[in-house]
Amino acid sequence: MRERRGPLVLWPVYFDASRSRSARRRVPLRLAVKGVTAEELLKAAQAAGYKAELDPGARHPAAWFEGSGRVLVHTDEPKSAVLRRVAEQLRRMRGEAARRPSRP
Repeated sequence: MRERRGPLVLWPVYFDASRSRSARRRVPLRLAVKGVTAEELLKAAQAAGYKAELDPGARHPAAWFEGSGRVLVHTDEPKSAVLRRVAEQLRRMRGEAARRPSRP
C-alpha cells in the first residue's frame, strides 16, 4: 500500500443523492442525501471524529463552474471507509434513516 502525502479531499458531490455514480457520486444511493453543502460536510466529518478543515473557495475540477467548496480530512484510514462513515453521519444529522433504493 502506498503512503498518503496529504489530507483526503471530500467534495459535496460525492454525497449528493441527485447525482449518479457517473456524475461523480461516490457513496451508495442509500447513504446519499440531497443538496449537501461543504459546511454541512465539514460538520459531519468532525462529528464522525475526523480532524477536518473547510476550503470554501475550491471548485471540483470536473465542475469548475460550480463553486461548491471542499473538505480536507486528516486521517490514515482508507478513503472508502471515510466516505462511508461521513455519509452515515450526514444521514444521522439530517434525521434520515438509511434506505434501500426503490426498484422500478
